[in-house]
Amino acid sequence: MPIEVRPAVRFDDVRTLVGPKSPTANVCWCLSHRIPSKLNNELRGPARGEYVAGLCRQEPPPGVLAYDGAEPVGWAAVAPRSATSFAHSRRIPHVDDLPVWSLWCVRVRPGHRGKGLSHALIAGAVDFARAQGAPAVEAYPLDNGDAKVDLTMAYAGLRGNFERAGFTHAADTTSVLAGHPRVLMRRDLR
Repeated sequence: MPIEVRPAVRFDDVRTLVGPKSPTANVCWCLSHRIPSKLNNELRGPARGEYVAGLCRQEPPPGVLAYDGAEPVGWAAVAPRSATSFAHSRRIPHVDDLPVWSLWCVRVRPGHRGKGLSHALIAGAVDFARAQGAPAVEAYPLDNGDAKVDLTMAYAGLRGNFERAGFTHAADTTSVLAGHPRVLMRRDLR
């Protein structure tokens, strides 16, 4: 069955991809770059999931999900940069004043990796942003060359995957993740 990428409107499916095993855990829920750090630090345990549930009911929803049949197998966070912490980042530069969208998290469930899902998620996130009127999409992946990357920290994506998806290098950053520099990649949708 082919992989289908759809807007993340089903909270239970988002929880499957980014939620904790224990509802009282204070894991990311893919909120770290979406909301101000003060709010991110204040949301504890179940309140984090409740916040994400609210995002799934909003327009636009908080990203896209990849499905293998009815099973959610991948997640990508994508939103207007102005609505994320990247809007005020000192480490990720602004290239220009274009109201770009940011794609900052790509996650594939264990057992489904190595099947090209990250490529489908990047393409689906770009299509989603385009449908919302985005003039361009930016990503801030690791520039790891041929070096291995800890899967936990690979959520930002890898430069090569974004290049294969039609993104081009737009700027260097001062951000480093898992020992690898991050670069600003952009895909123009105009």
